[in-house]
Amino acid sequence: MEWSSTVSEEFSLRDAVDEAVGKIQDDLGPEPPDLAVAFISAHHAPEYGDVPALVSKALRPRVLIGCSAGGVIGGGREVEDRIGFSLTAARLPDVELVPFHVENETLPDLDAGPGAWEQLIGVEASQEPHLVVLVDPFSLQAENLLAGLDYAYPGSVKVGGLASGGSQPGSNALILGDRSLPTGAVGVAMHGNIRVDTVVAQGCRPVGKPAVVTKSRENLLLELDGRKPMEVLREIFEASEDRDRSLLSSALHLGVVMDPLKSDYRPGDFLIRNVMGIHQETEGLFIGEVLREGQVVQFHVRDAQTAADDLETLLSQYVADHEGAVGSGALLFSCLGRGKHLFGAADHDTGIFQSRVGDIPLGGFFCNGEIGPVGETTFLHGFTSSFGIFSPKSA
Repeated sequence: MEWSSTVSEEFSLRDAVDEAVGKIQDDLGPEPPDLAVAFISAHHAPEYGDVPALVSKALRPRVLIGCSAGGVIGGGREVEDRIGFSLTAARLPDVELVPFHVENETLPDLDAGPGAWEQLIGVEASQEPHLVVLVDPFSLQAENLLAGLDYAYPGSVKVGGLASGGSQPGSNALILGDRSLPTGAVGVAMHGNIRVDTVVAQGCRPVGKPAVVTKSRENLLLELDGRKPMEVLREIFEASEDRDRSLLSSALHLGVVMDPLKSDYRPGDFLIRNVMGIHQETEGLFIGEVLREGQVVQFHVRDAQTAADDLETLLSQYVADHEGAVGSGALLFSCLGRGKHLFGAADHDTGIFQSRVGDIPLGGFFCNGEIGPVGETTFLHGFTSSFGIFSPKSA
């Protein structure tokens, strides 16, 4: 398995494609790669429709997917707020690739069986595929798609993101083969001699102690360990230093433990959701997630230093868990709110990845929502960096 990734900042789209393809061919040789993934900044919007033909003609990949982006990542570099074209390609021996395109109206009903989803994607669950998914946020309900994919392919990894090159319906582009599509979702299902590991860095750290939801109503949190949430928060606030007091007021989140069998929690065990406001009458909290009584939760806070520490910890944990046997290539789906806007400098997350994991080819883009698993369930995240790290199952 061989990967290559690069980014071009050429003003001309044709020159950008030529430069990127040249770098890929220098790395992989002149033969067509099995997979190519392209991300295009909004500066190239008038020529979105030309990208599939240009890349297909120059590189001739078996499968090409991609989308428009608010910022692109290639060759381990992050290109934000300026023109950019990212191209990542791979040779994947003994791996079958099945590209797919779905529209909102073609999604199976919520009561449809797994077979309907297998027919939609074109792969059977028994083949144990892993999926890269790119979604236009204006035309398809990503949560419904992810729920269906989890239902049909429970043992499969799903990573990806929401296209971010446009700010209104019809302004994004999805790429699939020789087509540029304005709506729906595109992706590729991969099965055979391939493994996909994930690192989902949600950029938060816990404050206070874990507690059990003892009363809730949909997304309204009413009791924690029999106490009002605001009472718990006031206690945390009084015990905190000035930095955390400020974050509790401006960057408060709730982490929900996704594995009910766990009792010792570490970064990556929590699904992070926004605390959206206070219900004055009950002193409850509105949370950006439907809660269930009996769930274990813990308050979290977020800032640049916390996000950096979280990513460092998770990537170091990934390397330790794999005893240094890291992947052949990777894709990064990072929130538009991260990057230099959060950290004050470019190449922050890619730099940490390279320092902790190694200098393996890394491409991707800055998303309007990031797709990745927490526990056994795939979620749509915000403020997150979701990595898919690819390697062969066997040499």
